[in-house]
Parts: sequence; structure tokens; C-alpha cells
Amino acid sequence: MRIDNDVKLDYSDVLLRPKRSTMGSRGEVGLERSYTFRNSGRTYSGVPIMASNMDGVGTTEMAIKLLEYGMFTCLVKSYDVYDVIGTLSKHTWEGESWYAVSTGVSKKDLLKLNQYSYEIDVNKVDLQYICVDVANGYSQNFIDRVSQIRDMFPNTTIIAGNVVTPDITEELLLRGADIIKVGIGPGSVCTTRIKTGIGYPQLSAVIECADAAHGLGGHIIADGGCTSPGDIVKAFAAGADFVMLGGMLAGHDEGGGTVEGDKVKFYGMSSKEAQGDEFKDYRASEGRVVEIPYRGSVDPTIHDILGGLRSACTYVGARTLKQLSKCATFVRVNNQFNGVYTSNTVGE
Repeated sequence: MRIDNDVKLDYSDVLLRPKRSTMGSRGEVGLERSYTFRNSGRTYSGVPIMASNMDGVGTTEMAIKLLEYGMFTCLVKSYDVYDVIGTLSKHTWEGESWYAVSTGVSKKDLLKLNQYSYEIDVNKVDLQYICVDVANGYSQNFIDRVSQIRDMFPNTTIIAGNVVTPDITEELLLRGADIIKVGIGPGSVCTTRIKTGIGYPQLSAVIECADAAHGLGGHIIADGGCTSPGDIVKAFAAGADFVMLGGMLAGHDEGGGTVEGDKVKFYGMSSKEAQGDEFKDYRASEGRVVEIPYRGSVDPTIHDILGGLRSACTYVGARTLKQLSKCATFVRVNNQFNGVYTSNTVGE
């Protein structure tokens, strides 16, 4: 047993210090990023905010809507191969792919990937992104499976996670992943930290894993823990290449789900609700089921997120999102904002 006494921080522990800016308008800020991935050699251009591969978030309808903003979606694992290809193949973003199919590491998941491999070979479908998603990215079986999927899809960009430390970030990149998902337990409907005591403060995880990944020419996704546009800003300022959102995009028309009154059900993907018949008796549920307000179209939420991101860049003097991390100075705080009226706000 050992104790790490270094200070580790969450988004709520910091604010960004404002700096002199020469910009006259938020409209001058460029939010698109361009990346070339380490192992696939493919390129990406777009606004690097992702919808999570969660029920109620990572749907084809959400993907088509986010495409209008140049944003990305990781689809839920439950989609049929032919549904994905038939629904999304007719939509493009400047020639770029803007969605990832998601998979686990079971034999059933590999069989599904073989279907995609068949479509690539026979029907010349261009599968550009695969998200290999498990709760515990420290499993040797998961690491080996990432390597196996790289062999199966040598030209596909592979997203893999979740992890929170530099060592396994580097290991996964060396095994064939291109983008590492960073985050264990920070999500709004995740109970892993409660059930297991495992986790890592998200801001520090992003900073440390980004440093490790960038040293090898890799990229990371800050996955989980964002409760406001300001948290998304902090994730990018900490070095994240992409930011993945679950709860912030839940409850909208594009995510589907049953609306009961003014509420929509939302749940973590390690919950019994999400696992269904595949939930094993030896497991504990590591996700909560909640009812959240029905929020209509996702458009206003996206406008709020992108507007906050542009505004933040003007506050620190960053003309582009790429410059944000270079302009960022974090200030540790005990309180982020005045919350006296947050419980009875009726509009903005």
C-alpha cells in the first residue's frame, strides 16, 4: 500500500484566469481542429465535441443533428451493422466521417466487428472509427483485444478506454489505439467511485494522460464530469483533444427515449437497466437510473456550449480552440460561482 500525496484536481477545483485579448468579437474564434492519427494515419477536421455512446445520447438521430455543427458521435453498441451503414452512409461532413461504431471485447462483439469487416471488403464501406469501450481499461484482456482489432482494421481510427493514468494511455497507443478515452467515475449517472472506491479527479487525469499521449503522437478524449460549458472549456484548456458529453446531451428529442410528462429516463451504461439480460449475478450495478427534464431539441444546448467555448477563448486571448491550452492558466478556488439563485432560475 502507498499514498500519493500530490494534489489532484477536478473541474470544480479551478477557474481560468482572464488575460489580455485583441479580439473584437466572439465570432472571430475558430473552434475547428484538425488531427492526424498516430496508427491509422487518417485525418480529422471538425469541432471536437463528441456525444457519448450511451443510451439516450449516442443515437443515429443525434449523430445527424451534431453533423450540422461539425461535431462527432460515438454510437451506442446496440445498433445493427446494416442500420448504421444504411442510415448514416448518405450524410457527410466535408468528406469526413463523423461517427464511430462502438464495441466491447466479448466474442459476440468480435462477431459483430467481423460483419463490419465483411462490409468493408465486399461493399467497400469506409469504416473510419471504432470505439472499443469498456469500464475498466486496465484489463489485460482489453489491451490485447485493442491490439487484435488493430490487426483486423489496419486503416481504421481506434478509440479505446477508459483509463485515467499515463502508463496505460501509452500502452494502448503502442498497442494500436489512436485516441484514448480518459475518465473513470466522473459521469453524472456513474456510481463506480461509490461502489468500488476507484477513480481519479478528472482535470488531473486529463492533464496527465494528454501529456503522455501527445508525447507519442496520440490523442485523448476527456470523457465525463462536464456539468456546464465552463467544464468543457476547462477540459480543452487541460489538453484534451476531444471532449465527450453524456448527461449534457441527454433528455433531448434526438436521443430518443420515452417522455413521461416532462421527464425522460437516463441511466449509466454499467447499470442493470443498460445491461438487461446480459447483467451477471456476480456484478454490482455501477450506474444509477434517473429522471431528467425533457429538453426538446438539442439545438439550444449546442448553441450554449459553443457560445461558452467561444466566449472563454476571448477571455484568455485564444483566437482558435487549438490555442486555448497554450493561453490557459488555472487558478485553484474554493468556490466557482454565486449559486444563491440557481434553484429558482426561470430563464437566461
